[in-house]
Amino acid sequence: MRQPDGPDNLIAVRGERAFVILNRFPYTSGHCMVVPYEHQPSLELLEAETRAEMMELTSRVVRALREEYRPDGFNLGMNIGEAAGAGIAEHVHLHIVPRWGGDTNFMSSISETRVLPETLEQTYARILNRWGKI
Repeated sequence: MRQPDGPDNLIAVRGERAFVILNRFPYTSGHCMVVPYEHQPSLELLEAETRAEMMELTSRVVRALREEYRPDGFNLGMNIGEAAGAGIAEHVHLHIVPRWGGDTNFMSSISETRVLPETLEQTYARILNRWGKI
């Protein structure tokens, strides 16, 4: 039985071909991923319609995060293949990471520590609330 979308599974929005989920181990507040339903290890193996929906969802997530968090910038990226750092190499997904000048991103790589000013539940509520306004 599928769990309902919400703060427990961190799925914020579902499209026809992909969904938006918060990263359970975020680098910054608002770190989301756009994930296709189709299991493929690389972007070019997805159907064109899936890639298009992923980009549309990404654009809307960036807008929602920009309005809600006011970051100075964003990192958008995919780790395709184990050698590139893919945690789930068999299922491609796109990371959306808000960034601020002087943020603590380096803490994860240097000291295996993450510094977040809010809980995942708070982030989830903020993103869902903002999504409804865009």
